[in-house]
Amino acid sequence: MQRWDDLSDVGPGFGPSVVTIGNFDGVHRGHAAVLGEVVGLARDRGLAAVAVTFDPHPLQVLHPERAPGLLTGLEHRLDLLAGAGLDAVLVMPFTRELAAWSPERFVRDVFVDALRARVVVVGHDVRFGEGNSGDLATMQELGARWGFEVRVLQDLGDRDDAPRWSSTAVRAALAAGEVDRAARMLGHPHRVTSTVVHGDHRGRELGYPTANLDTDGAEGLVPADGVYAGWLTRPGGERLAAAVSIGTNPTFDGVRRQVEAFCLDQEGRPGGLDLYGERVDLDLVARLRPTLRFDGVEALVEQMERDVARCRELLLGPSAEGPAPR
Repeated sequence: MQRWDDLSDVGPGFGPSVVTIGNFDGVHRGHAAVLGEVVGLARDRGLAAVAVTFDPHPLQVLHPERAPGLLTGLEHRLDLLAGAGLDAVLVMPFTRELAAWSPERFVRDVFVDALRARVVVVGHDVRFGEGNSGDLATMQELGARWGFEVRVLQDLGDRDDAPRWSSTAVRAALAAGEVDRAARMLGHPHRVTSTVVHGDHRGRELGYPTANLDTDGAEGLVPADGVYAGWLTRPGGERLAAAVSIGTNPTFDGVRRQVEAFCLDQEGRPGGLDLYGERVDLDLVARLRPTLRFDGVEALVEQMERDVARCRELLLGPSAEGPAPR
């Protein structure tokens, strides 16, 4: 997939194309339906399939106090967009200057002049241009003026998880710790990415050495406090089953919120598993329980043993065996 980080990066003569536009935070199943329509039309007509997105999120620039916690960092978002089969993505740096473009200028400069759009695929609630003054009717009017077709997709969802798949619905699920429901709406596990840093080393003292993620530099919304089963992926691609604790460690009167991952199988690694300084991906699969305060270390360790056993069963199957490294 070709990536452009500015409108000026699009070469002369690109296209013609089928285009869509959006923030695509999380690249959930609703986004996937739009992207599938773009790619399908492009293949049928011999055109290029393109998505236009923004970085940073517009609200982070215009109304930072209202900006949502993002589900995906830019690189993960682009990986997911590439997986949809797009030929190219235009990442437009979102600034106050861009926000002031009229709907007409945006469509002319981006869709018509740069991408030579023949079809534009949007949802019925599309908004664009200064003050979000452009809507579906505006897009259809501009399409008629400049010679591109507008395809409109209706909202998609399901009865059990959300009547409308949306980034907002996914954030609500994560705020409740429902990472399995979030994954069903996303079509993939929710991911938190960050660098492994030194913590208080308490886990090692308890026999469960953990990788502590830098929460300040994390990409991907950190879900509600609790214990989770998930997969930790190292920069080289090694994937490790993990029990993940998110919270303040109330048994030890902790204050700072932490994300700690204990990788289940560390046998055969002299000196243990050294992840310090690595930027890792943490894909969360299921929430086992909320964060609890225990009466003492012994009760905590007993519960950790149960948590690790449950993670092993969920991630590796009921027949998986192996003691937790101590």
